[in-house]
Amino acid sequence: MWHTPSTCGRLEFGGVEATANGRRRPTIRDVAAAAGVSRGTVSRVINGGHWVSPEARRAVEQAIRTTGYRANQHARSLVTGRSNSLAFLLTESHHLLFADPTFSILLRGAAEALAQRGMTLILLVASSPAERETVAAYVGAGHVDGVLLISSHADDPLLDTLVEQGVPTVACGIPLGHVGRIGSVSVDEEGSARTMVAHLRAGGRRRIATITGPLDTPGGKYRLEGYRKELGPDFDERYVAHGDYTAESGAAAMEALLDRAPDLDAVFAASDLMAAGALGVLRRRGREVPRDVAVGGFDDSGLAATLDPPLTTMHQPFDRISTEMVALLLEVAAGAPHKSVTMPAQLVVRAST
Repeated sequence: MWHTPSTCGRLEFGGVEATANGRRRPTIRDVAAAAGVSRGTVSRVINGGHWVSPEARRAVEQAIRTTGYRANQHARSLVTGRSNSLAFLLTESHHLLFADPTFSILLRGAAEALAQRGMTLILLVASSPAERETVAAYVGAGHVDGVLLISSHADDPLLDTLVEQGVPTVACGIPLGHVGRIGSVSVDEEGSARTMVAHLRAGGRRRIATITGPLDTPGGKYRLEGYRKELGPDFDERYVAHGDYTAESGAAAMEALLDRAPDLDAVFAASDLMAAGALGVLRRRGREVPRDVAVGGFDDSGLAATLDPPLTTMHQPFDRISTEMVALLLEVAAGAPHKSVTMPAQLVVRAST
């Protein structure tokens, strides 16, 4: 697990805080003087705002902004019983954190959203039974105030553990098997897949294949459903192959599709990484893109625009997803009920179609 200490950039001497350049940091006394309220009122606002009038709260919040005051998070955690940190929990193999750009974008967005609140983000990876057990013990002991769950699988026992332990959790994508028990932020997976298939059909493609993600993930399940529904009576199982969101699985699936359905004229891959693998196979097997085979992907995390040819894909608003996940999780940690938010994905047309 990795984290950036919340005290980075300041030094403390005998209870008097100073910045690294030697200037005195603003204190609660400074905020109280600027707001025209007592230090107790400032403390109550900082620690949750209970029993404070709206006028006093606004005055304190304005004074915090004007003075540049930042709370001592260690002291605050002793008062509130909270850790002032959230976990970014990836339930995939470690290498995917770096191989799949979507994860690093979500991680950066969550870190930025928490930094604005003076909180810490802790990275946890649980891809094996031993790691799941360690993570469950860590979050269950209250070392974090909640979990941002990334890339959940329907049969992952860790999800049941989080629910049983009462750990505030928000998932990226609909948590299969746990809807209603875990909140989520996702794009319209099914509708987005239908948009991509409709785009391919509008371009004159009639034998459209798909490379799915794992069917125990929301992206794998619902993007396949959208593909199936958009094709309607033209759906043919021969044009479906399965991957695991990696470029290698996209290449293997493309090989299998060309072997059993050589007449295909388009392929919709459920991730840009799998589309990248498919493009390599098509090139090796003499299929020109998009003249012979049109290719569409999903994510638009930065990779799509760099491929040859640049990839048509569905753009996920990862920055908004991260920000919304953090906001929802903090609400749940404060006692609010779970809820789910669905965002639209946007078709980005490039040269691969």
